[in-house]
Amino acid sequence: MRDAYRIAVFAAAAALGTLPTVGRAQRTVEVTLLSNSIELDTHRVRSGRVTLDVTNSADNKMMHELVVLKTDIADSALPVRNAHVLEQKLRKIGEVEDVAPGKSKRVTFRLTSGRYVLICNKPGHYAAGMRTVLVVAP
Repeated sequence: MRDAYRIAVFAAAAALGTLPTVGRAQRTVEVTLLSNSIELDTHRVRSGRVTLDVTNSADNKMMHELVVLKTDIADSALPVRNAHVLEQKLRKIGEVEDVAPGKSKRVTFRLTSGRYVLICNKPGHYAAGMRTVLVVAP
């Protein structure tokens, strides 16, 4: 009877997706790209494998991207030249390129504790407000 109970608990946990699985991201962050902002469903995650599920919900025909930068610089004070953030002057973790309106893309990074700024670096998009912060806790 005791073994049957353990099997039932294990099966229920597996069905709910609460068991750790190899190769699965520790956390998924829903990222919504709008015409002049970036929205996250959470601004704080634990370090480890983090999947960004990026959706372009812009109400126009704009292509967007999501660039992940690890920095302590305020998200509104990144170095800019010719309507682009100077990514090469910052610690770039990676990016999701060319997300068309109404489309989604996913990417997984192993993030260490710290502060990350997420931006769209298409010409003028950062200046229009397409930036946000993600804090990764140990």
